[in-house]
Amino acid sequence: MTQVNKTNRRRFLQASLASSAALLAKPASAQEVVLQPARSTGRTIFEAGEYGMPSEFATGSRLIGSANGLHGGARTPLSESHGIITPSGLHFEVHHGGVPDIPPHEHKLLIHGMVDNPKIFTMEDIMRFPSVSRIHFLECSGNGEQEWSSPSSPTTTVQQSHGLTSCSEWTGVPLKMVLDELGIKTEAKWLLAEGDDSSRMGRSIPMWKVIDDAFLVYAQNGEFLRPEQGFPLRLLVPGFEGNMNVKWLHRLELSDKPWWTHQEVARYSDPRPNGKKVVFSFYMDAKSVITSPSSTMTLNGPGFYEITGIAWSGRGKVAKVDVSTDGGATWQEANLQTPIFNKAHTRFRLPWMWDGKEATLQSRTTDDTGYVQPNYEQLYALQSPIGMMHNHAIQSWRVQQDGTVINVHHV
Repeated sequence: MTQVNKTNRRRFLQASLASSAALLAKPASAQEVVLQPARSTGRTIFEAGEYGMPSEFATGSRLIGSANGLHGGARTPLSESHGIITPSGLHFEVHHGGVPDIPPHEHKLLIHGMVDNPKIFTMEDIMRFPSVSRIHFLECSGNGEQEWSSPSSPTTTVQQSHGLTSCSEWTGVPLKMVLDELGIKTEAKWLLAEGDDSSRMGRSIPMWKVIDDAFLVYAQNGEFLRPEQGFPLRLLVPGFEGNMNVKWLHRLELSDKPWWTHQEVARYSDPRPNGKKVVFSFYMDAKSVITSPSSTMTLNGPGFYEITGIAWSGRGKVAKVDVSTDGGATWQEANLQTPIFNKAHTRFRLPWMWDGKEATLQSRTTDDTGYVQPNYEQLYALQSPIGMMHNHAIQSWRVQQDGTVINVHHV
């Protein structure tokens, strides 16, 4: 922790203790104390088959979505999140051909191509393999596309700008374990993953990634996948762009070359200033965003606040997050909430004394490979401003003198 951080934390604790002492300085007499009446017993048991729901007083945590025919999605309310795990019902989703709800006893997974023994697996077959549970983020490669391709709106919230990322505990079977049972031919260098939705979403995945950490997922956060997350089976390739984590997975084919599918050529590609496109970007690079204070929030006057947000990297762990309150002129190292997982969201926190003057808040993450999150000017030099995908530039929120917070895109 830096000396600045230690000083800020000390002031924060001193202010908290001073406030508590003021409240306790004049204890109320017995005559002054008004006791609240006992509350009603409320509900004592759940109805048969009922699913536990949040309190009616816990408002604000809702997905926001959009749809164009069978293509659509929904964004996670990041400003309402706590810690790093996204509830299953608030996990972002994108679909390209509607959301099928497939009976698990009917679902099959075909694995063929460059394997010695092609096979069709049932869900029962897959769930007989030893399972693993891992915490990983997912992020749509189009996360932040509005900030990237068009002028920013002051009222764009963090849910609208960054809500196509979420983090969960995933449970399933390492794909290498399944493939080893079938026998991988030495010339196999690529794998095609195809979904059983109406679009037949398909992506080419390099075999080195398959062998490294890809796995077949059937559960999320302690329960079976929800239909919009690919029930009954999806592929998880940690750290790679979201669409490669194919949902409703029904076919895997091994080959010596990629397939150049429609989605990976026509849509999920990155234009460059020279007019060419990068097709296989794969990784979601180091990124962070302040979730509070963020756009459309209002600060209730000068004083102490906690600046908090999330950081992540598809290449490894978050090593450091720096926070600026003056638009990047100076930076302070934030505290990272432990444990810190590989290719997962990491919560950062920084105590902040707001003096009531205009302030521009930014966060900048560094991952354990040494990669530092760029600003927009640096990213524009590498990628055409018309590109929609892989926007991981530093985001700015401006706190105005009246306490209202607006989105200023970048400064």
